[in-house]
Amino acid sequence: MTDGHGNEAATSTLEHHQRTESAQRLARPLIKLAKASGLATSFIDQLGTYTEISDDALVAVLKALDVDASSDEAIARSMADLEEAESKRLLNPTVVAVTGTSTSIQLNCPADEDVTVAVTLEDGFSFDDCTVLPDLNSGHPVLTLGTDLPMGYHTLDVTADGRAGHATIIAAPARIPVPEAVAEQQRWGWMTQMYSVRSHDSWGVGDYGDLKRLLIDAAHESGADFMLINPIHAGAPITPLEPSPYLPESRRFLNVTYIRPQDIPEYGTLPDDVRARVDELHASVAARNDESTPMDINAAWEAKRPALRLIFEAGRNAKRELEFERFKALAGPDLDSFATWCVCFEVWGAPWGENRWFFDKRIDDPEVTALVETHHDLFEFNRWLQWIAAEQVTEAQHAATESGMALGLMQDMAVGVHGLGADAWANPERFATGSVTVGCPPDFYNQQGQDWGQPPFNPRYLEATGYQVYREMVHAMYEHAGAVRIDHVLGLFRLWWIPQGLGAKNGAYVMYNHEAMLGVLSIEATRAGGMVIGEDLGTVPDYVRRILADHGVLGTDVEWFARVDDSPNAGDPYKKPSEYRRQALASVTTHDLPPTAGYLGFEHVKLREELHLLSEPVEQFAASALAERTAMMDRLVESGYITAAAAEDVPGHIQQIVEAMHAMLTDTPSLLLQAALVDGVGETRSQNQPGTSTEYSNWRVPLADEHGHVVHTDEVFALPRVRSLAAVMQHKRR
Repeated sequence: MTDGHGNEAATSTLEHHQRTESAQRLARPLIKLAKASGLATSFIDQLGTYTEISDDALVAVLKALDVDASSDEAIARSMADLEEAESKRLLNPTVVAVTGTSTSIQLNCPADEDVTVAVTLEDGFSFDDCTVLPDLNSGHPVLTLGTDLPMGYHTLDVTADGRAGHATIIAAPARIPVPEAVAEQQRWGWMTQMYSVRSHDSWGVGDYGDLKRLLIDAAHESGADFMLINPIHAGAPITPLEPSPYLPESRRFLNVTYIRPQDIPEYGTLPDDVRARVDELHASVAARNDESTPMDINAAWEAKRPALRLIFEAGRNAKRELEFERFKALAGPDLDSFATWCVCFEVWGAPWGENRWFFDKRIDDPEVTALVETHHDLFEFNRWLQWIAAEQVTEAQHAATESGMALGLMQDMAVGVHGLGADAWANPERFATGSVTVGCPPDFYNQQGQDWGQPPFNPRYLEATGYQVYREMVHAMYEHAGAVRIDHVLGLFRLWWIPQGLGAKNGAYVMYNHEAMLGVLSIEATRAGGMVIGEDLGTVPDYVRRILADHGVLGTDVEWFARVDDSPNAGDPYKKPSEYRRQALASVTTHDLPPTAGYLGFEHVKLREELHLLSEPVEQFAASALAERTAMMDRLVESGYITAAAAEDVPGHIQQIVEAMHAMLTDTPSLLLQAALVDGVGETRSQNQPGTSTEYSNWRVPLADEHGHVVHTDEVFALPRVRSLAAVMQHKRR
C-alpha cells in the first residue's frame, strides 16, 4: 500500500483475517533488528485491523535510537553491535522486584565464576538475604533476593571474576492498595479545567487560589471526594505562553502562572506603596474575570509576573527564608537546571524561530554560567516561583482533605514535554530529540492520527539510570495529590514515534519497560496512600488493560465510548451500566469532546467541518454522530433513565438527558465516578479540539453557563443546575 507520493504507508492494512506477521517478514534483517531494538513492527489498530509498520518509519525510528539501519551492511553491523553489548553485560541495569516474593536474576557469566553481591537499601542499610546458585539448564548463576526485601529503590552491585555490574532495584508491591475510603464505598468527584474557573481575585485566569476554593466547596456543597484538573506542569517563564497544559516545558516542576499573589504570606506584610503597585497590576486585568470570550493568558501573566517580582524583592523573614532554602535543597539540581533555562529564555529570547541558543548552548557552556551569574536575581526568582507554586498546590490539597474529601486533588500527568523546553535542553540524553515526536495512529475520533510534537523519553536512558527521572517526577506529583491520572497510559508500554516528515500516520511503536514504570507508580502511590488512573482509551491492546488491572491501576470508562464488545463503530449498541469495569474511573465525557450538552447538539460535527478536520464528507460524519446519539438514547430508554418521548426530542430535554447519563454512571460498579463542571453549568463549547493548535481557542475557554454567562468560582456550587447534578451523583435523585 502506498500513499500519494508513492511511499509505503506505515499502517499498511492487510487482509482483515491476518493477525500476525508472516514468516517471510519476520526473517527480514530489518525486522529482526527493529525487534531486537525494542520496536513493534506491526500492531492492531482501534478498528481491529492488523497493520504493519513501513520500512521508512522503522529506519527513521531506529536512527533516533542511534541504531543505523540505512543499508543492508549497516543493519548487519548494528545487529552485531547489539549482540556484542548484550554478551558483555553482567546484569540488566534495572531490576524490578515484587515485595513479599523472592526475585531471581540470571547473571551473564559462567556458573563456576566467583560472584560477590552487595545490596544497599534506600535508607543506606545493607540487605543480606541473597543467594547465588548455578542454573544447570542455562549454565549461568542465578542471584535470588529474599522475600523480605522492603519496598523502595535500592542498589545492587555484583562482581564476577573482575567484571562488575551495577543495577537499580525497584522493589514495589504487586498491587497498589485501594485506599480504605474508596474500598468501603464508591466515590465520585468533579473534573474541571482549573484555569477556566475564575473569581474576582483571579488575574484573568483561574489560579491555585480558585482551586483551593473549588475543592473546599466541592466537598462541602456537593459531597465530592476528588477533583481532576488539567495538568499543572511548568510552562515558559515569559510570554507568549503555550495554551495547552499537555505540552509543558517540564513535567518535574509546576506551572507558576497559576500562582495567586494575594495568597503569598509576604503579600500581607508588603509596604503600603509596594502593595498598592501589586493591587494596581491586579486591577489592570481583573475585569477580564467577567468575560466569557477566550481568555488572554498572556495579558494575565504580563500583569501577574511583575507583581510576583515585587513580592519576591520585598524579601522574607528568617523562618520563611529557611523554608525556601530547604525547598531548594530537596528539589536538587533539576531545579537549578530549570531556573537556568528560564534565565536563558528571558534574556536571550524564546528558543524557537531564528533564535538558536537552545541548539548552540548547553547548560554547562561557560556563556550560560556567566549569564546566570550576571542575572542571579532572575535565577533565584525562578526558583522562588517554584517554591510558592508548590506551597499553594499543597495548601489546596490539604484544604481538600481537611474538608472531608477521600482523595482530594487528582493531578493529570501529560504524556511528555515540549521539544524546546527545559527538560529537553538541560538533559537531552533523557530523550530521543530532533528527529522524532510522539503521537498516536489514526482512530475513530482522530482519523488523520495525531502528532503531539513532544520528544519521547529514551527507553535506553531510563533503563540505564534506574528510571530516576521518572521516579522524581511521580514523587513530586504525589507530594500534593491524592491521585494521579496518566494521560495516554499506553505510553508506559509503548509510544508511537513519528519521524519528521513522514506524518502522524507513518510512525512506529517503541516499547518501554512497563514493569519498571508501574513499579515506580506502585511505590509512590502506596507511600502517599493514593491511586493511579490510566487513560486507556483508543488503540489499547487487551493485555495492557489486564496488566494495569493486575497492578491496581484503574482504567477509564467513558459512556460515549462504552459500546458492547468495545465496538468502535458509531451506532452500535451501548453497554448496560452493570457491564462497566469495577476497577475504573467512569465518566460521561472527556476534555477532548464537547461538554455533553454540546455533544448532544452535534457541536463536534459543526466544529470539525468548520476546521476542515474531516477525512470524509460531513454528511457521512453527521450520520455517524446521529447514529451514536440514537444508540445512547436507546440505552437510556431501555435502562429506564428517560422516556421514549424525551429520546425523540433531545433538544427539548438536554438537562434531563445529561442528568440521566450521569444517573447511569451511578449504577456502574466502577470504584470512581466523575462529573464534569461544564456539564454541571450547561456549557456547550469545547475546551479542546484535537488536531488543532491556533485554529481554535484550545485551553482558553472560560467556564460559562448555557446562556454564555461567566460562572465565577464562588458561584459554581450554588447554581441550581450544579446542585441538581451533584444530587444525581450522590444517589439523592434520579
